[in-house]
Amino acid sequence: MSNQELLAPILSFLQCETPQEWIIEATKKENLTVILIDHLICELKAAQSAMFLIRKYAVDKEGSDALLEWLKPFETLIYKREGNWRDLAVKNKLTKSVIPKSDSPYGQGLIDKMVMLIKEELHHFYQVLEIMDEYGIEYQSITPCRYAKGMLRHVKTFEPDALVDKLIVGAYIEARSCERFAKLAPHVDKRLGDFYISLLRSEARHYQDYLTLAQEIADFDIAERVAFFGDKEAELIATPDIDFKFHSGVPTLTTHL
Repeated sequence: MSNQELLAPILSFLQCETPQEWIIEATKKENLTVILIDHLICELKAAQSAMFLIRKYAVDKEGSDALLEWLKPFETLIYKREGNWRDLAVKNKLTKSVIPKSDSPYGQGLIDKMVMLIKEELHHFYQVLEIMDEYGIEYQSITPCRYAKGMLRHVKTFEPDALVDKLIVGAYIEARSCERFAKLAPHVDKRLGDFYISLLRSEARHYQDYLTLAQEIADFDIAERVAFFGDKEAELIATPDIDFKFHSGVPTLTTHL
């Protein structure tokens, strides 16, 4: 499947394309640091979000503890600045099989898809660290942008609708990431462009996995909620945003680190 074929359903799913103003800002050499650091954090957040879902909805304490242990060295590196990032490649593995708790209505499907997603996101996290090292960019703390929070504030508060909404939000985050990697790739150097293109297939599959799970779990047609969050997502992408990040809206200020 070509990249164009891969992107076609994503461009149809998203209700707007990334504005040209964002692409211009994102491809400025002076903004490479914030783009890569935010990308790094996004990969960790994606893994954390997927892990939260299976810990909250699908596994018992033993499985939950095993998942937390898997993520620990990656979080320690970012939040405590402890450890060597080069050691993370061998730590991206789950030490035991994780099965659904007996009273979980969501089953192995949620676990299997999310475990695969976590593994891939943590691998991408490591790859971004490799690139940052090559480019001489050191990690530093940055504030999160409005994007994810702007969608999550609309998640319903009762189940299973809350889980369905969270999965739909996850689908939009993955789809937008995929679209932005494709938009950036032609405008950056070959090393970075090749990396962005290499991410397209997994990001495209992640968005489909989130949507599939949402419909499997829902006892209703999710089309209305998908359209609702599509509106919210497009508004965040297409409106002015003073905080320039990987998922930010139309830039109004130049942000340098």
